[in-house]
Amino acid sequence: MPYGYYGYYHYYYDPTYLLVLIGAVICIAASIWVNSAMKKYNGIQNARGMTGAEAAQRILMDAGIYDVRVECLQKGAGDHYDPRSKTVRLSYENYHYPTVTAVAVAAHECGHAKQHQENYAPLSIRSAMVPVVNIASKLGIPLIFIGIILSWNQVLIQLGIWAFLIAVLFQLVTLPVEFNASSRAMNAIERSGLLGLQEQQGARKVLTAAAMTYVAAAASSVLQLLRLVLLYGGGGSNRRRD
Repeated sequence: MPYGYYGYYHYYYDPTYLLVLIGAVICIAASIWVNSAMKKYNGIQNARGMTGAEAAQRILMDAGIYDVRVECLQKGAGDHYDPRSKTVRLSYENYHYPTVTAVAVAAHECGHAKQHQENYAPLSIRSAMVPVVNIASKLGIPLIFIGIILSWNQVLIQLGIWAFLIAVLFQLVTLPVEFNASSRAMNAIERSGLLGLQEQQGARKVLTAAAMTYVAAAASSVLQLLRLVLLYGGGGSNRRRD
């Protein structure tokens, strides 16, 4: 093999791409899992004929929460709880349709409302991190890229890695928030009798699958951070040369 060809191959071959590949596979698997669970239980109407909106109102009333609104989003928009306006926002389908998925998702978002009411520590920490994370998540990779262009400027590269680390920490803090909201959701569903026993099993599968997407995203980000540290975290010693 000619030296020139070998040198070209050696320069571009990067074994750390395996970390990116593993992260992508994890995220794809989690996405397939949650989409499968959502689709399956979107097609199953709950025995009480209760829509997501009705379930949310019932759960909030049972919890003694009267200052949280339940709103319907346009088709295609994602379900979430907005702590700034104290609003549970449900997708068009989950707001209007009486499915197992709709009740499970509504209960989960109400779980966030309960966390907010009780000043649940991980939620408070995540909320406090949002302004910083919004900036850090946009600057991490660009700073590293600019640092490489500017003759491997280690100040910019290290700042980029730290910015990416902040975004990863945010995802890790998100995990207990989401798992706790799902636990609260199941407790509310069981206590209020919103779903039958078999329907509760379906709701649990939906919530578990949804939670795994956050785990997958966090794992993928940790692997990406590890790759950045391996490539650029060692300062000048990791600089690629011909």
